[in-house]
Amino acid sequence: MQPEAKDPEEDSVWEEPPSMLWGLDPMFNAFTRLYVKDILQMRESCQVSGIYFYNSHPIFKVDVLGTVVYKREREDFFCYGVDDGTGVINSLCWKDEQWRDQGDPATSGARSFGSSARGDFNPANELKKLRQAQHSSSHLEIGELLRVRGPVKTSRQQREIMASTYYKVSDPVMAVQISWMMEVPQLYRQCYDKPFQLDSSAQNPNIQGGSPANLLGRATRILKDFLKEKEVTRFRPYDVQDLLQPLVSRQPQKTAAEQEPEAGPSSGPPTSFKQLRELLQKSLQILQDEGLVFRKVKSQDEVYHVTERDKDLLMAIRDILREDCRREKYAEKGCHLLHVLSSVRQRYSRNVSKAALELVLKALECNSDIISTSDSHYTIL
Repeated sequence: MQPEAKDPEEDSVWEEPPSMLWGLDPMFNAFTRLYVKDILQMRESCQVSGIYFYNSHPIFKVDVLGTVVYKREREDFFCYGVDDGTGVINSLCWKDEQWRDQGDPATSGARSFGSSARGDFNPANELKKLRQAQHSSSHLEIGELLRVRGPVKTSRQQREIMASTYYKVSDPVMAVQISWMMEVPQLYRQCYDKPFQLDSSAQNPNIQGGSPANLLGRATRILKDFLKEKEVTRFRPYDVQDLLQPLVSRQPQKTAAEQEPEAGPSSGPPTSFKQLRELLQKSLQILQDEGLVFRKVKSQDEVYHVTERDKDLLMAIRDILREDCRREKYAEKGCHLLHVLSSVRQRYSRNVSKAALELVLKALECNSDIISTSDSHYTIL
């Protein structure tokens, strides 16, 4: 079944981050708890095979919890089909070498158990018991719960997990599954769905002095803290320009030999102002890319609206969902995110981005104003 919404990574303007920057993303070396649906849809890197991208985050190791829906056993490995409710993915789980060499530890342990029936401590028998327990936790049947961690590979045009760790999960009261279902959406909101921005800052070394990535990252954090603390609904660039002035002031100035010949002796202040203006524009662009702010009308008077505090935008989205969900076409499943985006751009502002809309929809859902009926579909309560 083809997905209705186009993934951001498939957009023609998206560019893969350089491999030298992947290590700056904390998700790169972590076992990411992605849904199986997202694992199957991730784009593979064109630079290094075995590396995939979700929302510009480089990923090669995943952590999945799901039900075994099919199994295939070979001499060296088990192949389990793991279903987490969003999709099914193959998990290639290698057998322990001792199982292949010595056979089933469950039967071998039973044969030797009689020698320790008198109660004497026998290290050999205790080791066999441990191996038996390990075998039991690694040998699953259809319907049992499996947790598997490992790198993602694409073999014969089929994506699968090469398990580095896997075991059967005993969950009689579904406590583990409930905890997992509560933690994973939080990880998506707090980390996975936020684009990796360090690559864009590192590829723009035009800001002079210091590390461009560090400088731009600090400037962006300053603006985010300002929006959070002051709770402003809109602002202009000159309202926040002074907040970034200390960052430019601490940068080393050019020497006389490095200055342009035509600039003359008074080129110092204009150069500092140019650096400040450039830093501010790049920081605001990052905020727009993340959907935190947007410009309702693009004009010479640069006014930025804070997305989550724009009451008119929130009201427009609620009205669109309230009206369209009454139509027979959307009554059962709700309105798709792209339909809402198109309607918002027609009725409210052409400059509302998809990232901004997703941020507002999540805020409305947290406030119980709307609910998501399925993947990327929303309806009014």
